[in-house]
Amino acid sequence: MNPIFEKITNLKIIPVIKIESSNTTVPLGEALIKGGLPAIEITYRTDAAEKVINIVRKKFPDILLGAGTILTIDQVKSAMNAGVQFLVSPGFNPRIVDYCIKNNIPIIPGINTPSEIEQALERELRYLKFFPAEASGGLFYLNAMAAPYINVKFMPTGGINLNNLKEYLANKYVFACGGSWMVKTTLISEGRFAEIEGLVKQAVRIVARG
Repeated sequence: MNPIFEKITNLKIIPVIKIESSNTTVPLGEALIKGGLPAIEITYRTDAAEKVINIVRKKFPDILLGAGTILTIDQVKSAMNAGVQFLVSPGFNPRIVDYCIKNNIPIIPGINTPSEIEQALERELRYLKFFPAEASGGLFYLNAMAAPYINVKFMPTGGINLNNLKEYLANKYVFACGGSWMVKTTLISEGRFAEIEGLVKQAVRIVARG
């Protein structure tokens, strides 16, 4: 197993973050660490993404750092130059996936159909993002879709929250979950970092209880 995927599997949760201002990066990183979850996926949904990644890499070297919502090869290059350790994409773009494989970049591409899983298998990818998880049918759909594919694991993202996290993590096809409920953009922009820390601690407790 790739050591990055092993770390994600051990952590079980990856906070998925849309951040509007790089000024909130340091208190956000501190809240995640204090909450017991040293991991972050910075999405390329705002112009601040690359700067935020740079700050996290310099200020929090022990945080597992990823970039999400990767839609172009230019974003791949931007994220890697800024110091990320893995990439996540919402869908399965063969050009992006092939570029990452060629350059030994860990990527977790998004899928929600058997055909996309088979595209991944052709490229010997075994760790995939199931997105949007709840809107696609949740665990009921994942169980049916994943059944024919041995040794493929999924990171459901989209609609994951404290109410369904335990059920998702207990599923045999799931290696981790991506979630934004604990790091909502409004909580970050309003400076509610103590609240973020509390939500992170709740999630970590659910992981610890198994």
